[in-house]
Amino acid sequence: MAALMAAAVQCVAAQSQQVKDPVLMVINGEPVLRSEFEYSYNKNNSEGVIDKKSIDEYVDLFINYKLKVVAALDEKYDTLQSFKDEFAQYRDQQVLPLMVTDEDIEAEAHRIYDETVTRIGPDGLVQTAHILLRLNQQATPEEQAAVKERIDSIYTALKNGADFAEMAKKVSQDPGSAQQGGLLPFVQRGQFVKEYEDVAFSLEPGQMSEVVQSPFGYHIIMVKERKQLEPFEFHHDAIIKFIEQRNLRDRIAQQKVDELVKASNGEQTKAKLMEEKAAEYAALDSDLKNLIREYHDGLLLYEISNKLVWDKAAKDEAGLAKFFKKNKKKYAWDEPRFKGMAFHVKEVADVQAVKDCVKKLPFDQWAEKLRSTFNNDSVLRIRVEKGIFRKGDNALVDSIVFKKDTTVTKLKDYPFDDVYGKVLKKGPEDYTDVRGLVVADYQELLEKQWVAELRKKYTFTVDEDVLKTVNSEK
Repeated sequence: MAALMAAAVQCVAAQSQQVKDPVLMVINGEPVLRSEFEYSYNKNNSEGVIDKKSIDEYVDLFINYKLKVVAALDEKYDTLQSFKDEFAQYRDQQVLPLMVTDEDIEAEAHRIYDETVTRIGPDGLVQTAHILLRLNQQATPEEQAAVKERIDSIYTALKNGADFAEMAKKVSQDPGSAQQGGLLPFVQRGQFVKEYEDVAFSLEPGQMSEVVQSPFGYHIIMVKERKQLEPFEFHHDAIIKFIEQRNLRDRIAQQKVDELVKASNGEQTKAKLMEEKAAEYAALDSDLKNLIREYHDGLLLYEISNKLVWDKAAKDEAGLAKFFKKNKKKYAWDEPRFKGMAFHVKEVADVQAVKDCVKKLPFDQWAEKLRSTFNNDSVLRIRVEKGIFRKGDNALVDSIVFKKDTTVTKLKDYPFDDVYGKVLKKGPEDYTDVRGLVVADYQELLEKQWVAELRKKYTFTVDEDVLKTVNSEK
């Protein structure tokens, strides 16, 4: 009877959830809830987005996106170890902080405080002021005697009533503390050199030491205050801030994961536990659920798009050449361009030598040939700007090629200038002259062809009634 009641409650809950978050579309048999579409639409059409889409316009983009994810899953991209590792790392970054409770943070704060008390020990904390005269450890006996004589005279003046803080400001050679009257922060044992520390912890507040020698030189030490660490409550907020600044939540979470895995007696692994925790938290937080799914699907989309579109287009030289030839008019220029180089050399004989060096080579091989011929040692004989130049791109090209009245600035140590190449009057010769544009357009073509294939291969439907409620019902 109890089991039947539980099943009934679950059924009612599921139906209630479906009413609140109905199925908007079905992609290859898999339902897509309205909330997932709303999350994606609102994120990609927020304030500041230039190319905003209407909800109806975005539907097709979203369907294309989901179809690509389906294709990636069919090709088992989600089984690649590289995908699993990257997705798990991102997912865990979102989930781990959620495993840390306020009680965990308080416990960590107490642990840090207790550890600090133990480390400080029974001697507590001491705050001192000091006057330092530095002494090089390789100082001669004469130099040491001179510094010692001076520190002794300072000590005598202090004993005779001179103000310690004023004296520190005038003569101390510790710039960090001198302007504060020699004052140093509270410290525990182990934070000063032994010679200084032993004296500091032997004095009471208001007492002044005799002259003390340390590896830094000669000191006169005044103890300002001694105390034990204040109660936990006094330092509570500072410790909490320290935990957040040092991102200790992750360490706490990792410790909890390790403890849970260990307590399972071999029945649990870290990977399985994190997967379960992600599902648990995502069920309670729709934003987290959508964020994790978005990253999961985004990784799949990147992998398959790179293989079938982006990388494929960039490496398909024959396809790029064919695409360019078919669409050559699209890349025509409104005015001639100069395909070549502007160069500067040290010796006049090198002007012709540069031209002879590359005149029988393809354009994309010029740079390496020039480097190996003229700049292959410590002496740089040539400076070159190579490319496809429009009017206004390069003063030397404007002056020599386009016959513009312009000022050419001479390069220091390279007094001889010239250009070499040819004027392209009818537009680019081949796709390499406008490679970036051709690759982008070819990628767009492959993308359209791929999407068309996916739309034929997989089924998808959209509930128009639910679509009308997007962003209007909660």
